[in-house]
Amino acid sequence: MCDSMNRKNKIVVSRGSPLANLMIIGEAPGAKEEEVGKPFVGRSGKLLDKLLQNAGIDINKDVYFCNVIKCRPPKNRRPTKTEIQENLPWLYQQIKLVNPRVIVLVGATALGAILKIKSRISILRGEWFNWEGRLVMPVFHPSYLLRNQSKEEGTPMSLTKSDFLKIKEKIDTLK
Repeated sequence: MCDSMNRKNKIVVSRGSPLANLMIIGEAPGAKEEEVGKPFVGRSGKLLDKLLQNAGIDINKDVYFCNVIKCRPPKNRRPTKTEIQENLPWLYQQIKLVNPRVIVLVGATALGAILKIKSRISILRGEWFNWEGRLVMPVFHPSYLLRNQSKEEGTPMSLTKSDFLKIKEKIDTLK
């Protein structure tokens, strides 16, 4: 699963509650995530936490965070198709064990890995999909939002804020 020739290979599994109704799946650990051993703890993770909290979602008890890839790819590059395929059994096992009712796919890699759809995230974000009896919504990756910080209506940041409000509303109706 991890290439021991080129990096430290710290496996990053999850953070949050294994009893959560909401699972957030990202691409792969970054440098900070590898250092700490938990997903979404760097700059992108801090922004994601803030977006969730602003929507009224408790990041400690209502969310389980994980990634498609469990080790940081060399030079922080995008995971290859082979790496994704090698890691999918681990991810499917996480989904089975946590058994979330709602899954949020953060970015195009997570979208492609779970829904097997090759499309721009800007086209599919904010839409509900059904996958193996679960509600799934793709959203912009927080790293993209950090590069596009305008909060004006219709911008990626404002769209993502509204996506998380829809997610919170959906979770509340499932309780």
